Amino acid sequence: MAKIKSRYVCTNCGSVSSRWLGRCPQCGEWNTMAEETVRPEAPRQAASLQRSGQDVRPRQLHEIAMERMSRIGTGIGEVDRVLGGGIVPGALILLSGDPGIGKSTLVLQVAAAVGKDGDVLYCSGEESAGQIKLRADRLGVTAPGLLIQADTSLDAVLHEAERRRPRLLIVDSIQTVYCQECDGAPGSMSQIRESTGRLMNFAKQSNVPVIVIGHVTKEGTIAGPRMMEHMVDTVLYFEGDRQYQFRILRSIKNRFGSTNESGLFTMTEDGLSELANPSQLLLAERAAQQAGSAIAAVLDGQRPMLGEIQALTTHSVFAVPRRTASGMDYNRLIILLAVLEKRVGLNLSQQDVYINVIGGLKITETAADLPISLAVVSSFRDLSLEEHTVVMGEVGLTGDIRRVSQVQRRLREAAKMGFTRFIIPKGNLTEIKETEFPQCRIIGVKTLRDAITARSEERRVGKECRSRWS
Repeated sequence: MAKIKSRYVCTNCGSVSSRWLGRCPQCGEWNTMAEETVRPEAPRQAASLQRSGQDVRPRQLHEIAMERMSRIGTGIGEVDRVLGGGIVPGALILLSGDPGIGKSTLVLQVAAAVGKDGDVLYCSGEESAGQIKLRADRLGVTAPGLLIQADTSLDAVLHEAERRRPRLLIVDSIQTVYCQECDGAPGSMSQIRESTGRLMNFAKQSNVPVIVIGHVTKEGTIAGPRMMEHMVDTVLYFEGDRQYQFRILRSIKNRFGSTNESGLFTMTEDGLSELANPSQLLLAERAAQQAGSAIAAVLDGQRPMLGEIQALTTHSVFAVPRRTASGMDYNRLIILLAVLEKRVGLNLSQQDVYINVIGGLKITETAADLPISLAVVSSFRDLSLEEHTVVMGEVGLTGDIRRVSQVQRRLREAAKMGFTRFIIPKGNLTEIKETEFPQCRIIGVKTLRDAITARSEERRVGKECRSRWS
């Protein structure tokens, strides 16, 4: 009888060690070496793509004919946008996200849309068929081609998929299924690696797309070995704050499309709804002429959005003043406050500063530097910005305003929402077609001080107001 051995594999880089180590010798990460059991098995003949009728002989690049693949529409425009136009046949897609964010709801709605034109096999190792039926009734899903299989055996699932050849196979989740040929409990590294490999081979040989749901760790990364993300064709991450109604679907990896697109959804009683105009919803309850408020034009992927940034400054009673940032990077806020104090002369060393991005939106783009800075100045001076004003620009450590990308798309989105006054970097003025915004006032600023003292072209601001801003 063959001897069963143990080895330790790094969950981050996949390096193998014969003994446990506190730190991985390859990637340097701590506490990532996980034990797995290795059972020697008889050598098997390697599978070849010739079984599926494909020619595996090497050919020159110009001899290879272009494959025309018709993508499968999911029936959800935001999902198709992120995937690059739909699901590619034979693709292996990994969908991950925080618990309770709506992953199962999203794939069930996708399965219902695809199931209208053919069979969709939905394998669930976490829920029973009755529980999935309850969610389907709540979402109003009545697709006749949707087949539910509540099973944790991947061998049984692949056998059924081979027999039926559905248009789409969904596995919920990869941490709950197991292969009988592989040792280890469901969710272990060896099981996840083997299951992902089996699903990848099935997708490529049968040309059936597969969507796999994966869990995340407490650090927010995708659970399981890192090599699982390299094996799949597309990695999608579903994120959002459960206290808010917004959900964002991002593409971290996509072999068949761009990773710059994102899909926006709102969670309702009837499931996830597409958010066609996020700017209107984000600014629906905004009150004009409020001190400490600024409107920022940012890009989420390739989509322009308008978001309200609120700032509050108050005298601190602590030896070290507090800085709180919600919806933006805390370290970026510290840099902007230092620039305001050094280059503009604002005495913020004794002020508590609180920043909040309304609606649960998370801003990571540097084009929000200028609106954040103006919101802080507005709260500190207790003076509101002019109504219908949109701000954008990156702030450097020297206090200069750097240009932003795709300024035309930002201005079009703002003009569509009724804004007529824009404060933008001076370097972006040459990119703007004046005929496209005839009723708008566009002000180019070169430094942060210029942006603070910026006024309308009509110079309607009074002398007292000008002195307060300066």
